Amino acid sequence: MWGAAFVFLTFLIPADLQSPNELTTTIAPQSCNLTCIRQGGPGCTYCRISSSDVNTALGFNSRNLLGTCVPWPCFQLLGKEDPRLCQHFVQAPHDINIELVPETDTNFETIVVSWKPSPYGISFLRGFQVSLQALGGSGVSCQLFLFQRNLTLLPSHAQTVYKSDPFPGLTLGSHYAITVMALPVPEKWEKFYHSKIFSTRSCAEKNGFQNCKADWYPKYIDVKQKGLVVVVTFNLAPPSMGIESYFSFCTADAKTTFTDITPDFSKNRTHHSFELTDLKEGSNYSCEIAANEVDAVRKRFHFQVKQQEATHQSSPYWIVVLPVVLGVVAIFVVLLAVPVRRRWLQTKKSLLIPELIKQHQDERATEEETISLSTNSMSPLRLLICYSSHDGPAHVNAVVQLASFIQQHMAIKVFLDIWNSLEVAQEGSLAWSYRHILESNFVLVICSRGLCRRLEPSTAPGTFDSEVMPRLVREEVGRAISGGKDLSKYMTAIFNYSEITDIPMELRLVANYRLTADLPLLFSHLHQVPLYIPGRHLMIKGISEEEFTKTPAGQALQQTLREAEKAMKAKSLDKVEK
Repeated sequence: MWGAAFVFLTFLIPADLQSPNELTTTIAPQSCNLTCIRQGGPGCTYCRISSSDVNTALGFNSRNLLGTCVPWPCFQLLGKEDPRLCQHFVQAPHDINIELVPETDTNFETIVVSWKPSPYGISFLRGFQVSLQALGGSGVSCQLFLFQRNLTLLPSHAQTVYKSDPFPGLTLGSHYAITVMALPVPEKWEKFYHSKIFSTRSCAEKNGFQNCKADWYPKYIDVKQKGLVVVVTFNLAPPSMGIESYFSFCTADAKTTFTDITPDFSKNRTHHSFELTDLKEGSNYSCEIAANEVDAVRKRFHFQVKQQEATHQSSPYWIVVLPVVLGVVAIFVVLLAVPVRRRWLQTKKSLLIPELIKQHQDERATEEETISLSTNSMSPLRLLICYSSHDGPAHVNAVVQLASFIQQHMAIKVFLDIWNSLEVAQEGSLAWSYRHILESNFVLVICSRGLCRRLEPSTAPGTFDSEVMPRLVREEVGRAISGGKDLSKYMTAIFNYSEITDIPMELRLVANYRLTADLPLLFSHLHQVPLYIPGRHLMIKGISEEEFTKTPAGQALQQTLREAEKAMKAKSLDKVEK
C-alpha cells in the first residue's frame, strides 16, 4: 500500500463546469502541461500529460527507473499547497468501451478507450491513467490524463464519457488487457481500477479473406479413389497472395503420412490434384491440407478406402466339381441335424421353467449397462480446472489428485496450471488462463472457503497472482449470462469439507457437483451421456461412488481428501482460538 504522499495525481472539476444536460457529451483530452494544470488555466480542463512533464516534475527519468505505468507521488506533480488533494478515495471507472480507429496499415490496429467515472468519490477525482498490456507480453503502454486544479465534479457529472488518446500498433488477432485507473490512487489498493480483456480483429476480418496468407484455406476439396490410389483435388490460393506450396497429412490406424505439394502453375492456376498412395483397404483416413505458411488455417477432410473386388477366372474343372461338392456337404448336414434336433427337444422342456423365471425377474429388475472408457481417442475433450491455493497445500493436493483421476478414468484431457508451470511462466498467468478458458471444452471451478475471499482484486494492475483464473471465469460466465449464451461449458464443484455457500454468487447459475459422490454426474456432464433412461441405469466402470476407490487413482484421491479435511478443520480451530 502506498501512503497519502505516494498517490497518483488528483484534480477536481468545477461546480459550474456544465449543466447536467451537457454531461452526456464525450470529452477528448487536450494538449496542455503541468504548469497550466497547477495554475488552473481556462484551457486545461482535461489534459494529456506527457512523460517529459512527469520527468520534469519528478526530477529524474521515470521511464528508465520504474517504467511508464507506476503511480507517482501526488504532491510532486500537483504541488504541496493543499495536502487534502492527495488523501481521498475515488472508486474505479466503469462502462469501459474499446473503439477501433481507421488504420491504413493492414498489419496493425489502432484503438481508443472510453469510460465513465464512478459517482462514488467523484468530487475528489483528479484524473485517470489508462494502461494497455498484451497478454503474454511484457510491454505496457500508458497514458496519463489530469483535470485542472480548480475544477470540481458533481455526482450528476458521472454520466460524462471520457476518451483516451489512440493506442496504435496493435497486432492483429491478439489479446490485450486495458486498465482504467481513477486518480488519486487510494491508500488501500482496492476497487480503484477496472480492467477489460479484448481481442483485435484477425487479418481476414480487417483486410478480407483473400488478402491474408495465414487465414486462407482451400474451400473446394474433391476425393476420388482409383484402385488403391486416392486422388485429391483442391482449389489454389489467388496468385496475388504469393503462396507457392502446400502440405497435407493423413492419419489412420495410428499411422500418419505427410505429403509435400508443389503445384505446376503453368498447367493450372486455379486447381491442383495430388495422389495418396500406400493406403490400407477398409481404413478410415482423417486428413488436413493447408498452405505452407506459418500458422496457416488447415482444412480437414475424411475418406474411406473401399475394398477392391477380387476377380478370378474359374477353370472348367471347378465348374464341374463344385456342384458335386455342394451336394455331398448338404447330405452330411442333414444327417448331422437329426440327432442334434432330438437332443434339443429333450432339453427344451427342462429349460422352459427356469427361463420363464429368469424372464420374469429381468422384467422387474432395472437394466444396467456397464461402459469401459477407451483412452485411445484421437482428440479427447479438454477440461480446465480452476481452484484457489489460499486454502493451503492439502487442498491443492486434493485438486491435483482429482485432476489425475479425471484424466485417467474419464477420457478427458485436463489442464492445470500447476502441471504447466513452464507455460505459465513463459506466457504469464493472465494470458495462459485466458487462452485455456477459450480453448477448453469445459471449465471446472473447485470452490472452497478461500475462493470467495480471493475473487476480489488484491493486486495492482500489471501483476497477477495464482487466483487470477477464477476471476476470469467469473467474468466469462457473466458475459455468457448477459448475452443469453449456453452455460453448460462452466461447472462448479465442492469437496465434502466445503459448503454450498463457498460458491461465489456469480457462479451459482452453472451446474454444481459435490465430489466424490457426484463423479458419475460429472462424467455424464462431460460426455453428454444420460445416466438414467426408461428401464435402464448406466453404470460407469471405475467411476461410481462404490467403485472409484478400487483404482489406484481413486484411492489416492480419497486419501488426499481426508488429509485436506483434517487440515481445514485444524485451520478453523486455530481461527476460533485466536
